Amino acid sequence: MSKIHVSYNQIHTMVKETVDSMHLNEDFQPDIMVAIGGGGFIPARILRTFLKKKNNKNISIQAIGLSLYEDLEIWKAAHKDDEPTALEPEVIKTQWLNFDSSETSLIGRNILIVDEVDDTRRTLAYAVRELTKDLEIESEKLRAQGKEVPETKIGIFVLHNKLKEKREQLPDEIMNGRYFACKQMPDQWLVYPWDALDIEDHTEKSRDNTY
Repeated sequence: MSKIHVSYNQIHTMVKETVDSMHLNEDFQPDIMVAIGGGGFIPARILRTFLKKKNNKNISIQAIGLSLYEDLEIWKAAHKDDEPTALEPEVIKTQWLNFDSSETSLIGRNILIVDEVDDTRRTLAYAVRELTKDLEIESEKLRAQGKEVPETKIGIFVLHNKLKEKREQLPDEIMNGRYFACKQMPDQWLVYPWDALDIEDHTEKSRDNTY
């Protein structure tokens, strides 16, 4: 499988163009981002530059940690000769939101989950499921207090969506108007600049991008 090197400049440009072309500020209007570490951190920070401030404040970026991708690559190498029915590793939380803090209350917000790539979709689907569970718990607390529960929306933002069969699916309400991918591409090996050992060499190789 060929490698595609992606530079910081290319990412900066594609994020800006996607915000404009998909009307994030006009339609979805995110007011909090949840970045999946570690690939979602830098895209989320770049993305914040192009999102409109809320009440003269920058959009908040919250971090979650999920473990799958690196573990999956190790698992594949270790089980390459096994039967295809061998169980793959599960997605697990390594860091999550603290809902006891008022700053991370998600009820009534437009939440934008940010990651670098939508590959098998397992990590994104897991993040949506777990956030939805937490939202329902918080909503039940409000209902028990006799309070109205405002609508909460979840969206997805990725740099790249690989056009391949996905292991899991996202809810229709996300895929129909709340899913934002900067690039749609074949299933190729992506190398991001935050993984580069030699950033000058990486940037030079990124000039060969034709996708």
